Amino acid sequence: MIIELIKAAFFGIVQGITEWLPISSTGHMILLEQLMPMQVSKDFWDMFLVVIQFGSILAVLVLYFGQLNPFSPKKSKDQKKSTWSLWGKIIVGIIPAGIMGVLFNDWLDDHLYNYTTVAITLILYGIIFIIVENLERTSHPKVTSIEDVSFLKAFEIGLFQTLSLIPGTSRSGSTIIGATILGTSRPVAAEFSFFLAIPVMLGASLFKVYKFMKTGTAITSTEMGILLVGTIVAFIVSIVVIKFLMNYIRKHDFKVFGYYRIILGIIVVIYAVLFA
Repeated sequence: MIIELIKAAFFGIVQGITEWLPISSTGHMILLEQLMPMQVSKDFWDMFLVVIQFGSILAVLVLYFGQLNPFSPKKSKDQKKSTWSLWGKIIVGIIPAGIMGVLFNDWLDDHLYNYTTVAITLILYGIIFIIVENLERTSHPKVTSIEDVSFLKAFEIGLFQTLSLIPGTSRSGSTIIGATILGTSRPVAAEFSFFLAIPVMLGASLFKVYKFMKTGTAITSTEMGILLVGTIVAFIVSIVVIKFLMNYIRKHDFKVFGYYRIILGIIVVIYAVLFA
């Protein structure tokens, strides 16, 4: 059991780092599972892969609680109205991914959750990141605050988020690229990506728990420990990573993440050829 809990901590670390950096958390989790398989049932693993993200979401809620809380007594009437408006934009932004996720969840699980898909998407979106950053280098963003994100733009960013349903794409990566192309600044793109993750990942976690319970499989004490350790570690690491990313992008662009994705994708291809 100790070994499995240590593995769960590693998965939590990887989840906490990769969920917010635009390098694909699901892709890294799939790759880590290839190198460090956990001794659990397939049904539990499918649930763990998604539910561990709950820890990352808690980190966003903690860090941005003041900004996201429409009931705060410290806010004026207009500020509360603005907060409710932000939540409305978040709901609008998750509609496309929510619909596509419900319709194609099983098909995606069966056909695309493998390191071949991850390798392709890591490299492809790494190249896209570099191209977008080069094209946007001399442009000036039109949207420089969260309040300036319109309902239409929130929906358009949400359309980009549907790309993240493919493993290796990166939810934060697809939304940040989309938001940047649509004229938002990097900090706004990153923050709105964080906020979009809240209902999307909470919904995905609840859905996976429901599917697991529907199988009738009883969760063991070891599996419960694995789930708790992974989630808690993901929460702690996410706090650190979110703060790092927001400081980083105020002075740098996202090209370094593009290069990282390409290099990792090539490593995955080599691994697949030699060991698969």
